[in-house]
Amino acid sequence: MSNSNLFESEKITRKRRIDPRLQQLGWTIMPYVLGLDTSALTHHAVEEYPTSNGPADYALFVEGRLLGILEAKKVTVSTMNTLEQAKRYAKGLVHSIGTWNGYMVPFLYSSNGEQVWFLDVRDGANLSRLLADFHSPHALKELFNRNFDIALKRLQQTPNDGEFMRPYQKHAVQAIEDAIAARKRKMLVAMATGTGKTFMAVNSVYRLLKAGVAKRILFLVDRKSLAAQTAVSFSAYATPAGNKFNQEYELFSQRFRREDFEEGDKFDINVLPNEYLTRPDATKTFVYVATIQRMAINLLGKAAVFTDDNNDSDQEDGDKLDIPIHAFDIIIADECHRGYTSQDASVWRTVLEYFDAIKIGLTATPAAHTVGYFGEPVSRYPIEEAILDGYLVDYNAVKINSGVRMTGVFLKEGEQVEKVNPQTGQLSIENLDDERAYDSTKVEREITVPDSNRKIIQEIARYALDFERERGRFPKTLIFAVNDVSHTSHAEQLVTLCKEVFNRGDDFVAKITGNPNVDRPLQKIKMFRNRPEPKVVVTVDMLSTGVDIPALEFIVFLRPVKSRILWEQMLGRGTRRCNEINKDSFTVFDCFDGTLIEYFKDVSNFKFEAPGTPTVPIEEIIRRIYNNEDRDYNVGVLVKRLRRIEKTMSAEARQDFAAFIPDGDIGAFANALPGLIRNDFGATMKLLNNKEFQRKLVAYKRPPQTFYIAREQEDTVYSEPVFSVGEKYLKPADYLTAFADFVKTHKAEIEAMKVVLERPHGWNTQVLRDLRKLLLQNHFQEADLRKAHNLVYHKSLVDIISMIKHADKKEPLLSVNERIDKAIDRVFGNQILDSAQQEWLAYIREHLVTNLTLEEEDFNDMPVFENHGGLGRFKKLFKDNYKVLINEINAAIAA
Repeated sequence: MSNSNLFESEKITRKRRIDPRLQQLGWTIMPYVLGLDTSALTHHAVEEYPTSNGPADYALFVEGRLLGILEAKKVTVSTMNTLEQAKRYAKGLVHSIGTWNGYMVPFLYSSNGEQVWFLDVRDGANLSRLLADFHSPHALKELFNRNFDIALKRLQQTPNDGEFMRPYQKHAVQAIEDAIAARKRKMLVAMATGTGKTFMAVNSVYRLLKAGVAKRILFLVDRKSLAAQTAVSFSAYATPAGNKFNQEYELFSQRFRREDFEEGDKFDINVLPNEYLTRPDATKTFVYVATIQRMAINLLGKAAVFTDDNNDSDQEDGDKLDIPIHAFDIIIADECHRGYTSQDASVWRTVLEYFDAIKIGLTATPAAHTVGYFGEPVSRYPIEEAILDGYLVDYNAVKINSGVRMTGVFLKEGEQVEKVNPQTGQLSIENLDDERAYDSTKVEREITVPDSNRKIIQEIARYALDFERERGRFPKTLIFAVNDVSHTSHAEQLVTLCKEVFNRGDDFVAKITGNPNVDRPLQKIKMFRNRPEPKVVVTVDMLSTGVDIPALEFIVFLRPVKSRILWEQMLGRGTRRCNEINKDSFTVFDCFDGTLIEYFKDVSNFKFEAPGTPTVPIEEIIRRIYNNEDRDYNVGVLVKRLRRIEKTMSAEARQDFAAFIPDGDIGAFANALPGLIRNDFGATMKLLNNKEFQRKLVAYKRPPQTFYIAREQEDTVYSEPVFSVGEKYLKPADYLTAFADFVKTHKAEIEAMKVVLERPHGWNTQVLRDLRKLLLQNHFQEADLRKAHNLVYHKSLVDIISMIKHADKKEPLLSVNERIDKAIDRVFGNQILDSAQQEWLAYIREHLVTNLTLEEEDFNDMPVFENHGGLGRFKKLFKDNYKVLINEINAAIAA
């Protein structure tokens, strides 16, 4: 705020700031005169309107009805508390169209021309709120005519029983509705990646529209591809009446291209007409799906568009529009955890705050800035709970130790290296005159060791080939690289190595990044998701969030990750179930010796993470110094920035700065700056405020970068699986020791273990289910235990009964096949069976190898039995003792 504003009177504020804003929205400003016929006032703001408690600054009339009181203050006065004065005037009105909690007018405003505070007094639970602007006469009329209480009552009377909705999704829908009923204006829903946030949100939107709680809903995402997916989800939604969503309500989107959609997607959604935004119509009910970038352009112009590193641009056809604040009743912001630059975060906040709407945030990973804006989640469904419920799969972990990744690179004197010019790609070979050391943070940024990357890929290939032999399919694999920059791309090096190591053709491996040299990346993502090839994809950030690849089974971290939110989002690529391949888990390869896994071991608990401190632009630091805003602190910040520039500037930059400071010596200028500010403030600020000087401080010339390829360097790479038990990650032998301790500690209190160890005649399907669930709840997955037994005891496919018996009393380990064969021999070994009975015994064995128990209902439910006559045929072959026989088989299995 300039110093001239300090002397601005309330009268000047009204004429210079408030009146123009009202007039722009369609209000006609007029003074009050005695005998004024207010019934003829259609869109008028009457100044100095009389009340028994004094004159109100503005009385807002719409179609002859007094709907609002506006209290004005001069620009230097904070206006939140001045609503109290508006309340006093509202209680002192003589002529009114109604009364609400003692107030004779429904809507109150206070403003200093910059801030606008608003309160709807019709419900005592409403709180005052800050608006981006005043309501127009049309908006105020619509707000007054809408009966929110009746709409809420309709909503509460509608059963929350949407078809295909899971319990936690219904809980989230109910939590949203409860928050709205409590007059909350912002709320947050946290649901683990892959648990159906969008489907839940579509159900919620339909219910809100059907009840009339909202008529115009904006669904915001942050990528155009996600907008396309969301639009398809809405259009595919089947309503309780048996219609498609857009047969009951209008559904709009921004403009898409065919390649934005999946193969086979039916897409008949219309592009939103601009007048739906610029002239909201109370008779229209619709949903608009758009990107936050598109709305930023519509509100602020193309200069506000977000930076886009994912080749998912959204700037082609957007224009700045004159949109009123009541254009939407509800805004749903999907993936609202996203971390942006400080500038982008400001735009994100501006877009959401512009509209006078209820805001609902959806996220898998609540961050501090998300919670700070939306509040604590009204509903949570964390990843750990989703895994226990069987809606997601957990991950196995493999630590890969690489000397280069952990300790960096040491180049000896005389060592031959390849030197790459990152700007041109020009390559030269030279022998080093002196030794050089690069710590691990500079690997793939300033130096690469091809041997290290090759050995890591070879180690991944070993696991992939073992997986293929065991499961009969090659695991879809996603590799996160450090970068994909021209001439020194880590991603491209990995793609080349993967093609060589796997040796399965050029289409077997693909790069999908935001680099312009990637042709149609969104189409490539769809191929990775839906087609047999590519099987291996290398990316940097593009596939880290918001992309569903259910068949993904290997995730490789060859880039360091510092953000907990990004880590969980990356893991979320693998947690989705894929019934087509019977996916029961996925594997994470930590190429930093397990340090990432160890650092993020609490990731499943949705911990809130503080975002990085936004970098304040250097021009803003200078403005604060000039305005004496915490001057000493900001001078210190500027000194640090200048010293940073000194360390990274080129000789050419020094010559550029010589036009402003002696010898272009930024370091000396930084050292002298505090004294210059104290002793010659005017001249120093004249220099700092020089726009060309500021431009050079931001865009100063850097020395050319050098990138080395150290082909003579050799890396030592080895790996070992690790298993999660709570917050610990254990080696296979230690994992089995922990399992044995668990069995011995709890065997007397757990019924399912008692059956296995003491009462084999109690063995049945329910006991097996209870046992598996219990082990999973205590971090012992059957698949992990089987893998650990194979690694430690070299015994493959060990069955769960053997695991427990061995853990308790070191009984011999049996594979599933061995246990079933022994059980069948124990029951039928002394019997003479005819050919039909022997044939059925083979069916029983086939069933038991997969299921480990036998129940009477299995004979009519399982295809292996049903296709051969079912229970009736079994009873005919094995006579009246078939029930006894089933019990004997189960007991023999557990014996």
